[in-house]
Amino acid sequence: MRMGRRIQWQSLSALLVANGLILLASLQAVAGSVKVIANSSVKSDTISLVEIKRIFLLEANSLDDGTHVEPVLRKGGHLHEAFLREFLDTNDDSLQAYYGTLVFAGKGSMPKELSSDTEVVGYVARTRGAIGYVSTETSTEGVKTLTVLNAGNSAQRKLIKRVDPEYPQTLKRLSIGGTVRLEVTISRKGDVENIQLLGGNPILAESAIFAVKQWVYSVSHSRTTTEVDIPFDARP
Repeated sequence: MRMGRRIQWQSLSALLVANGLILLASLQAVAGSVKVIANSSVKSDTISLVEIKRIFLLEANSLDDGTHVEPVLRKGGHLHEAFLREFLDTNDDSLQAYYGTLVFAGKGSMPKELSSDTEVVGYVARTRGAIGYVSTETSTEGVKTLTVLNAGNSAQRKLIKRVDPEYPQTLKRLSIGGTVRLEVTISRKGDVENIQLLGGNPILAESAIFAVKQWVYSVSHSRTTTEVDIPFDARP
């Protein structure tokens, strides 16, 4: 009897593992099939992972080029979960709780949620500034598909010219230091097009931004975005 139960449990465990692997493979296949779309009013043809996070987590309502945008969500499903995992590093339960906290605090409102790729494409096509996501197989006539710039894109850019920032003497005398974090958008020619402050002392950031604007990167086939850390060490 015990041997029979043991065999049953082993069979059940094997079945659960197999089903889990099938589900994981399915989710991974979907993750690679997500594309980000935008209304034709959006000027840029590219969007960085940092921008996607800021927009869909309601930390900003515009892209780095100043274009006002509105996030649009799929309502549940494997594609939605794949987008959250791949681009936002979260899941639906956590995201809904996060949105609820923002709404309760009066710091944001729930994004539009739609049930199908067709609905997402239709809404994005007729809504100025709208940004959403659909499967790669979906027809996206009437909207534009944005190229997502990730670490792989930015890693290809070699820094050719670096200008070190000046340490503000007042802050240095007061031993006020730290690290300034910047998001840097680089043109195809290698010039720094735009800089977004992600964190750090605002006064130190002014010096860091002034210096990074003079940096020059290698030529690339497209605009790229990367994050840069600028340390200010107050120690003598």
